[in-house]
Amino acid sequence: MNRSKEERPKARVPRGFRDRGAAEIAAERGCLDAIRQVLESYGFDALETPAFEYTDALGKFLPDLDRPNEGVFSLADDDGQWLSLRYDLTAPLARYVAENFQHLPKPFRRYQLGSVWRNEKPGPGRYREFTQFDADTVGSASPSADAELLLMAADALEALGLGREEFVVKYNSRKLLDGVLESCGLPLDESRETQLRRGVVLRAIDKLDRLGISGVRALLGEGRKDESGDFTKGAGLDKAQIDKIEAFISGAQAGSHRLEDTQALVSESHVGQQGYAELKGIAQLTQSHGRIEFDPGIVRGLEYYTGAVFEAQLTFPVKNEDGDPVIMGSVAGGGRYDDLVARFTGERVPATGISIGVSRLLNALRERKTTALLPLVIVLALDKEDRSGGFALAAELRANNIRAECYVGDGGMKAQLKYADRRKAAIAVMEGADERARGEVTLKDLVAGAELAKSVESRAAWVQERAAQVSVPRGDLVAKVKEMLASR
Repeated sequence: MNRSKEERPKARVPRGFRDRGAAEIAAERGCLDAIRQVLESYGFDALETPAFEYTDALGKFLPDLDRPNEGVFSLADDDGQWLSLRYDLTAPLARYVAENFQHLPKPFRRYQLGSVWRNEKPGPGRYREFTQFDADTVGSASPSADAELLLMAADALEALGLGREEFVVKYNSRKLLDGVLESCGLPLDESRETQLRRGVVLRAIDKLDRLGISGVRALLGEGRKDESGDFTKGAGLDKAQIDKIEAFISGAQAGSHRLEDTQALVSESHVGQQGYAELKGIAQLTQSHGRIEFDPGIVRGLEYYTGAVFEAQLTFPVKNEDGDPVIMGSVAGGGRYDDLVARFTGERVPATGISIGVSRLLNALRERKTTALLPLVIVLALDKEDRSGGFALAAELRANNIRAECYVGDGGMKAQLKYADRRKAAIAVMEGADERARGEVTLKDLVAGAELAKSVESRAAWVQERAAQVSVPRGDLVAKVKEMLASR
């Protein structure tokens, strides 16, 4: 029975999601392979966890029963328990470690890549499903575990073809930040009011790159009105408190931040001094790299960080969706989360990790074409009654690491060339009865042919122009195809 027009579903992608084509998928695969090789060279092993976790196990965005959509996508299982799509790869790791703690080596080192989902308002370049690539060390409280992740992130960026002048890996400490806030009269206590004010202060510091010192000072005080007229309420600190925080972050704005300059600011805070000592350990192990540095403006947004926090940032401009050059900034981030496993076991287990934003990296690398789909060769079907010869040609090309396909449709020569153009093929291979009798194959450079077509003024001139087409002995097929591809 045919459905009426009214009953047919509308073909559409859900808001905040997208389809991806072959070129983007191939670029991502190349990017992931390069990162994976670096992580495995450091001794990290792969792990996979399910896309769904029990909602209470995810923890941070625990939805209420009536509206299970605050930050995550959730559904009720048939036994009445709430399940949620993972919003990152760290919370599932904490669950895995707690469940298998007795059988794991300590420290436990793993990497994981996969899709994560966030039920947030989508925007340009911001999707509800995206790919993350994480590496974590669980079971070590040593700053050396943090330092290793910073060095590994730098190596991964270099493996993707970036020069050392094109990125910087920055680190800070939540403990150091806590010490500064404590010195400003915002101690680490359990009162709701203090927690809220501390959150406002940290979010203000995190906006330093975008708003500058004046904007941060406004948010630390009574608040700030943006260009649209919207007002954001501030932390309500007094001038002396704001001055002390500015003294801490001013080096970040000026590009002259030194870890040693922060010690006096946290001299009366135990947690601040502890953070300072841990950062000194990181600095000692990473100082020889040259592109790993302390930055007091690094905060990171997730609430579960307890110590060192870090970001990898690109320093060169890329084009946004409007074609305007912008500095993309952070492409990786992470930190220490020593309390996350304790949610399950009641026992504190030190842990640190970093997450690489694959989608953001791909956007930055797209113009360079450092990871691209291999060029395609299409073997045309000149004899539709017997396609075995074409299949043999394609198999020979593939055996020599050339991406090749046979045309398997029913169209004639014009349709086949149109298909090859839409597939953005580089070369068309033709072996008709005449070529077979001569022991030859004909190769058509589709890229050069397209350029020639733009310059000739008539069909007769195009037919006469043969520079984009060549016949070679059948035994020279692979060598000639490789030569033509190399000259592109």
